[in-house]
Amino acid sequence: MFRRRLTPETVAAVDLGSNSFHMIVARVKDGHVHMLDRLRETVRLAGGLDDRNQLSEKAMERALGCLERFGQRVRDLPPGAVRAVGTNTLRKARNAAEFMERATEALGHPIEVIGGHEEARLIYLGVSHTLADDGGHRLVVDIGGGSTELIIGERFEPVYGESLYMGCVSFSQWYFPEGAITETGWRTADIAARLELQPVERQFRRMGWREALGASGTLLAVERVLREQGWSSGGITLEGLRQLRQAMLKAGHVSRLELNGLNEDRKPVFPGGVAVIMAIFEALDIASMQVSDGALREGLIYDLLGRISHEDVRARTIEGLMRRFGVDEAHARRVETTARQLLEFAGEAWNLDEDAADTLSWSARLHELGLAISHSGYHKHGAYLLENADLAGFSRQDQRQLALLVLAHRRKFPAKLMAQALQDEALERITRLAVLLRLAVLLHRSRGENAPALERLEVMRNGVKLCFPPGWLETHPMTRADLEREKGYLKSAGIKLKFE
Repeated sequence: MFRRRLTPETVAAVDLGSNSFHMIVARVKDGHVHMLDRLRETVRLAGGLDDRNQLSEKAMERALGCLERFGQRVRDLPPGAVRAVGTNTLRKARNAAEFMERATEALGHPIEVIGGHEEARLIYLGVSHTLADDGGHRLVVDIGGGSTELIIGERFEPVYGESLYMGCVSFSQWYFPEGAITETGWRTADIAARLELQPVERQFRRMGWREALGASGTLLAVERVLREQGWSSGGITLEGLRQLRQAMLKAGHVSRLELNGLNEDRKPVFPGGVAVIMAIFEALDIASMQVSDGALREGLIYDLLGRISHEDVRARTIEGLMRRFGVDEAHARRVETTARQLLEFAGEAWNLDEDAADTLSWSARLHELGLAISHSGYHKHGAYLLENADLAGFSRQDQRQLALLVLAHRRKFPAKLMAQALQDEALERITRLAVLLRLAVLLHRSRGENAPALERLEVMRNGVKLCFPPGWLETHPMTRADLEREKGYLKSAGIKLKFE
């Protein structure tokens, strides 16, 4: 029996952004979310990337110090009650794995890195839950430290989203070096932003929207400055942005910016953020934009609550993949059922929980995904698709683990590749799930509708033992032959397989 997921009363979300780290803590009661605590620290992780995309030790120390302070607040929350994600800077950093290991220890909970499309989806989810819904398409814009997310959605569902490589930290570093605000720098930043927007602006214009909404610290800061300077009576307007641009150029340097509503810690990255939002307004012909308090961390909370209440977007993503690539659903479900049966036998001894059960189920449903490309080496094709596709609800680590399971479900066991890709705890977990998946696939090799006559699975010190009814293997010589071959595959990975 594997460990079932408990429903926590208190949950938390941590956003490791490129400029700031945010954490919110919430209590869930009677289906409603009550925010208990909000923490924010300016870390400027993106500022620690060198020209080889290596995070500096100084930047990592700033980030780890912040996470240790956050960890004091959430360390006692149970596993699964905290969702922490890294965004653009950790997507880019070559030494992200080293940092993530230290960061997880500092926070006391696992940290994931999410892709740009997943970031966009979560941002939209956070915004849509914090504003009234008037129906129709919404455009949501979030300017982070290293990337900008643009999303069109309706009600609580994103319809189309893009993540662009431009942000307040990166643009401030590149085009306003050492805080200098010049006409040349502004013109160059505008051209760079417009080039980044050019491939997507036609699609966004074609889809259209009834209202434009902003999220994130950059847009909240811009809205506050425009309002307190008297350049806008509410929200962000293009005319107000033009007045802001002139005031910034007149100041000439971030140290001389005297703008009502602008905090000192925002000044170093403010020019890049304003340049990006002005380019978006002009490219998409936006007249005005309201700003929401909801953003990525709120989206994480609502996504986490969906997982807890079994309304998991990841399940819909898996179903969509199966339909798109023509997976034999009946066969996949039979393999999944047997894999879950094996997990029931092995789960307690192997310390596998409900999250592991979900991962095993999804890999069973998708193990033949690559057949849509070619039968030869289809497990490799399936693994490539899962590693590189944009999968709603999945972090990059999630996708890598799914890909490894699909890769490992047949033929040679990729023990060396797994060891290179996974940390110790994840390596043990995925190796064990791979053994269960391989056995489930093997037992359904005939593709018949009848379940295999398996009585139980026993966990041994370094492997497993399959127990069939007396005489069953003698009447099924092909299954016996497959098990003998599998015994050799698993032995090469240091795993014993016995059967009787």
